[in-house]
Amino acid sequence: MSELSIGREGAGTSARSPSNLYRAVWRWHFYAGLLVLPFMISLAVTGALYLFKDEIDGFVYSDLKRVAVEQARVAPEAMVEAALASFPGTAVKYTDPATPASSAEITVATPDVGKLAVYVNPYTGQVLGTLPDRGTVMWMVRYLHSLKYFGETSRMLIELAGGWSILLVATGFYLWWPRNRSGGVVTVRGKPKSRMFWRDTHAVTGIFVGFFIVFLAITGMPWSGVWGEKVNEWANGNNFGYPAGVRVAVPMSDEHLNHVAKTSWSLEQAQMPQSEAAAGKPIGLDQAVETFDRLGLHRGYAVAIPSKPEGVYTGSVYPDDASLQRVVHLDQYSGKPLIDMGFGDYGPLGKWLEWGISVHMGQEFGLANQLVLLAACLGIVLLAVSAAVMWWKRRPSGSLGVPPLPTDKRVFRGLIAILAVGGILFPLVGISLVVMLALDWLGTSMMKPKFA
Repeated sequence: MSELSIGREGAGTSARSPSNLYRAVWRWHFYAGLLVLPFMISLAVTGALYLFKDEIDGFVYSDLKRVAVEQARVAPEAMVEAALASFPGTAVKYTDPATPASSAEITVATPDVGKLAVYVNPYTGQVLGTLPDRGTVMWMVRYLHSLKYFGETSRMLIELAGGWSILLVATGFYLWWPRNRSGGVVTVRGKPKSRMFWRDTHAVTGIFVGFFIVFLAITGMPWSGVWGEKVNEWANGNNFGYPAGVRVAVPMSDEHLNHVAKTSWSLEQAQMPQSEAAAGKPIGLDQAVETFDRLGLHRGYAVAIPSKPEGVYTGSVYPDDASLQRVVHLDQYSGKPLIDMGFGDYGPLGKWLEWGISVHMGQEFGLANQLVLLAACLGIVLLAVSAAVMWWKRRPSGSLGVPPLPTDKRVFRGLIAILAVGGILFPLVGISLVVMLALDWLGTSMMKPKFA
């Protein structure tokens, strides 16, 4: 059945009639699109840009991030001294050059302007320049993508957008189903001036992009406000409860790993160990880096420099290949590894979460990963634009153009039962579904819906 026939059936249609179920699904597909499409455009555009974060930052900040390759490198402590000489403060992190042609990055906490990322040539020790910590254009794009600029409550919007996106795909798939129809299934009919062209463009694009929308919604959920926070809390457990079997008998501090170094989502709340009571002189950054190199951390790792007597040297790396993730904590006096964990230590859930996030960010499969998700992002934008044009062409004058109610309301029972399952899996989405049901009922009670 096509959209053009909706609204022309007789009032006596039974609850089992396909037209009634089609109307119910179409109505909720419309609501889902109304809520989600603006977010999807923003997420698709910023997500497409962030897929190429290394390439874009490398181009924009080539004078800071790229160096000529030479034979010998200066010691890490010498690089830190050079950074502090140019920008006085406290060095809190040293980031190892990811490639022979990359600069080192020293994070300095200054008393006047906060944290700075100071870039140093690892071969000459020359300070190349500075940026605010996490102040690159790609960090700005990442914060826009995650809505971080809009406060913690915006994380709830991510969960709502993710849950309603899945509902959008599920209802869209039902509406797309051929039903003895050949046109508009995998081909586009009509010309750009016709509503049929935009309807088919929307349907065909949706069926090819739908899988990616669901995948990106699910793998993006770990950053959400309610579901993500609870799963994170459960996954990490107490101390290093995530993953099971990694706990060792060392005193634990109240400091969290994400506060001192970039880390994976699943370890953001993991607590850090403490060095043993001060006994002698700290080993220093040079020896710590030598130890991390000997232990085989992937190049480009970050070293959090301890600022307190009980602090530790934390080496952490999260490369494109999720299987190479690793975190090592060293006692700052003995240099002994207190905790050493990597992807292989994660449980099945942790591995799936980290792999999914890595693919979501376009990292896991190199350029192919980036290009496939770029195509998906462009498809999502086309999906949103075609929906808006189709709605505008169908919309009656002076009306929102909400699809008509089924003639028999009993068809909503099964639909609501299906929606309830999603609400249980994602509580915040479930609450929004109840609100939308109430508003829908209130709206239809107060006015007769118009449809042309």
